[in-house]
Amino acid sequence: MACILTLDAALARCSAAVIRDGQVVAARQSARAYGETDPLPEMLTQVLHDAAIAPAELDAIGVTLGPGSFTGIRGALALAHGLGLGAGVAVVGVTVGEAIAADLPRAQGRTVWVAVHNQRGRVFIEQDGMVAAWPEDALPPTTGEMAIAGDACAAVAARLAAKGIDVMLTDVLYPTPIGIAAAAVERMAGRLPARAAQPLYVDPPAVSRPKHDPRLPPVA
Repeated sequence: MACILTLDAALARCSAAVIRDGQVVAARQSARAYGETDPLPEMLTQVLHDAAIAPAELDAIGVTLGPGSFTGIRGALALAHGLGLGAGVAVVGVTVGEAIAADLPRAQGRTVWVAVHNQRGRVFIEQDGMVAAWPEDALPPTTGEMAIAGDACAAVAARLAAKGIDVMLTDVLYPTPIGIAAAAVERMAGRLPARAAQPLYVDPPAVSRPKHDPRLPPVA
């Protein structure tokens, strides 16, 4: 039995929801520009109101850690940690792959890859909590039966099928609130490895700090 608030802005949409015992009590979702988190605070307020629950009554806040948008990940995490700190509620981070895998009960024993666009001409491939970025035309070697999910699943599945791999293309493109909550429950129960609720970055930042501080020293 658990009541969990879920927040997600890792990919090309954001969502907030209240999940009680695996069922959606209230939810809001918005397609938006990659990395945009402006709608999320209002969505959070709406779902708590619709669910008639105060933040302190939550059992946990589940939030996606990545891989995905640098800005989206940080925005959702900042909101989750701010609310959690004020309400005294634990923040539980889950990866995009962990949340999506929780929505794939029909994987039928196949090896699951969650493939996500990384906006730099490559794809993030997540398997069993391990993530790496790969060129789309140079995917990691694999054998056996595969199930592919994530917003880059169609392109990755086509590449694998062309190599003769037995591929099941799924229709789970993004984390869902139920998947996020389910993965958060698994993490809290110790059935997923411990992971800090901090951003999961795979690539280095696109912008780096200058080697020398360009600011002028203060004038006395």
